[in-house]
Amino acid sequence: MPELLRAPLVVEFPFTRSLGPVQSAFLTGLRERRILGVKTTDGRTLVPPVEYDPVTSEEIRDLVEVAPTGTVTTWAWNHEPRPGQPLPTPFAWVLVRLDGADTTLLHALDAPGPHAVHTGMRVRVRWAEERSGAITDIACLEPYEGARDQVSGHSGEFANPVTGIVAPARLDYTYTPGRAQSAYLEALSGQRIVGERCPSCHKVYVPPRGACPTCGVATSERVEVGPRGTVTTYCIVNIKARNLDIEVPYVYAHIALDGADLALHARIGGIPYDEVRMGLRVEPVWTPGARHPDHYRPAGEPDADYDTYRELL
Repeated sequence: MPELLRAPLVVEFPFTRSLGPVQSAFLTGLRERRILGVKTTDGRTLVPPVEYDPVTSEEIRDLVEVAPTGTVTTWAWNHEPRPGQPLPTPFAWVLVRLDGADTTLLHALDAPGPHAVHTGMRVRVRWAEERSGAITDIACLEPYEGARDQVSGHSGEFANPVTGIVAPARLDYTYTPGRAQSAYLEALSGQRIVGERCPSCHKVYVPPRGACPTCGVATSERVEVGPRGTVTTYCIVNIKARNLDIEVPYVYAHIALDGADLALHARIGGIPYDEVRMGLRVEPVWTPGARHPDHYRPAGEPDADYDTYRELL
């Protein structure tokens, strides 16, 4: 039995989005140390603001300024902050109803410990020294025992409004592939591709999952497949991915390896993108030291007949 593998894995996607008039005013207001909500048709003030009434679905744009002070409605202690969170030391996640608002805002409360946090406590916004028009312009909340801050009633009109943001999404975890995929990865290091056969339906799955997804029974019989295969479907990629040194356009395809009953996906190279087609016979291209094929290229064989791969589309 091969040694089970494990490795740190990061899934990260910086999502770029444009802003409508309400969200633009809210984030621009944070940059200017003002907190804006939006008033609904029934008179409630929502903070953070939304652009459509959650009850009537009507578009709402009646902006109203609320105070940077408020009351904690509920909380949870974060004893081990993760990288990128608002504070590097333990803090409380709180829902706070800012003075003048009817809904709550989620943010971090800087407190010496859970003993110092309670529902109903008064807090105040601590502004970040450098602000750019993001929720992080509120560095955190802090305990506050003073009077309610007064607001001037800003209209929501700003010079140089924020029109778009990049919202980073990131997940760090340790991936353990398990018995079947550990064997699959070990075979790849020797430039071999191995699947597993279901003892019931006899289909060969690549990459193996340790169980048949159709029959639900465990799989253990290893079967070497490929290395050549057939393009079953494909797409042309026209947008360059961040941190990926591949010039666009290029082709990503589903490839049914010879002897496999499930198509895997890989990049197609060695051929103009507009000449890739269903049925194209391909072979893997390995680079020294790599644990998987860099891409697949034409194998120089006649195209496969559609009937040989139609069940794998």
